[in-house]
Amino acid sequence: MNDFIYDVPVKVYFGKDQLGNLGEELKKYGKRVLLTYGGGSIKKIGLYDKVVAEIKKAGLELFELSGIEPNPRVTSVNKGAEICKKEKIDVLLAVGGGSTIDATKFIGAATFYEGDAWDILTEKAQVTNCLPIVTVLTLAATGSEMDPGGVISNLETKDKIGYMHPLMLPKVSFLDPTNTFTVSEYQTACGSADIMSHIIEVYFNMNQDMYMLDCVAEGLMKTVIKYTPIAMKEPENYEARANLMWASSWAINGFIDGGKRQAWSCHPIEHEVSAIYDITHGLGLAILTPRWMQYTLDETTVSKFYQFGCNVFGIDKDMEPMAVAKKSIEMLSDFFFNTLGLKSTFTEIDIDDTNFSIMAEKACRGRVLPGFKRLNQQDIENIFKMCL
Repeated sequence: MNDFIYDVPVKVYFGKDQLGNLGEELKKYGKRVLLTYGGGSIKKIGLYDKVVAEIKKAGLELFELSGIEPNPRVTSVNKGAEICKKEKIDVLLAVGGGSTIDATKFIGAATFYEGDAWDILTEKAQVTNCLPIVTVLTLAATGSEMDPGGVISNLETKDKIGYMHPLMLPKVSFLDPTNTFTVSEYQTACGSADIMSHIIEVYFNMNQDMYMLDCVAEGLMKTVIKYTPIAMKEPENYEARANLMWASSWAINGFIDGGKRQAWSCHPIEHEVSAIYDITHGLGLAILTPRWMQYTLDETTVSKFYQFGCNVFGIDKDMEPMAVAKKSIEMLSDFFFNTLGLKSTFTEIDIDDTNFSIMAEKACRGRVLPGFKRLNQQDIENIFKMCL
C-alpha cells in the first residue's frame, strides 16, 4: 500500500431534522451569508423557506445567487464572486446538488482573485484563499459535499475543467435524505451512474495490495446497485435514499483512494462530451463506462475485471476469468441501460462523430491520458465510436 495523507475535516449533519443546527454553524464564520442555488426546485419542495427561516432566526444577513446551471458556468462563478466582493460576504451556503456546490467552491476562491475565475481552472492563477462553505445537499451524485474539487464549464471555449484545492473543502455539510425524495427517476439514475463511475475510476487499478479498500469499494457499488432501483420506484423510501446519499459522499471523499496514484479515465473523457453537448454528466458516464471497460480489457487487466464480476455481481468464480470479465461488463451495462433505463448510445441523444477528434484531443491534451490503461487520442476516438 502506498503512503498517503487522509484529511477530510468536513462536519456532517446526517439525517432528518438537522437543519436546526444551520444557523449556529453559519454564525461561526460571520454574519453575511450568500445563499447559492439552481433553478428553483428548492423553493418547490419547501427547502428554501426552511433555510431562510434558519438564517433569519440566527440573525444573519442574507444575500442570494440563483440560477446556477446543471453544468455550472464560469459566468455564474464570476457573478457570485462579484457579489461576495461587493457585499463583503463572510460565508457561502450552497443549497442543491453537485453543480451548485461546485460553483460555490470556485466563487469562494475567486472572491480573492481580481481576474476571471477561469484563470483558476486553467491554473494561470493560484488559489490563495477561499470563503468558508456550508452545503445543504439535495441530490446524491457528485460527492461535492465532502471533497475539495469541482468542475466548471466555459461556453465560449467549449471547455469543461475539473480542479481541486484543499481550501475549497466545505466546512459543514447537511445531508438529509428527505431532501432527495422529489428527485426524478431520471436524475436518480444519472446520479447513481456518477457514483458508480467515481468508484470505478479508483477501483480499476492494478495495485495488488489494496484488499481492505477494494472491499469497501465493492460494498459501495453493491449499495448503489441494490438501492437505486428501489429509490426510483419508491422515491420516498428513506432507507434507499439514505444509503445512496452516504455512498455518494464516500465514493469520492478520498477514502477509497488509499494512495492509489492513478489518473482517472472516464471522467476527463466525458467532460469533453458534456462541454460541447451539455448533456447530464451521469448519463455520459453511463454510456462511456462499459465501452471504456471493453476497450481496456485484455490479458493484462482481466484479473481486475474478474474480481469486479465475482465480488460485485456474484458471478461464478469457477468460470474462466475472461468469461467472467466479459459478463461483468454485460451486467454493468444491463444495470445502466435496462434497470436504470438510461439511453445506451450517443446516437439516441443526438451526438454523432462530428467532434470526436476534437474531444479526444482535448481529453488527452494531445498526448496520452494516463489511467488504468494509457489512452492516446486514437484510443479515445475508438471508444467514442463504440458509443454510437
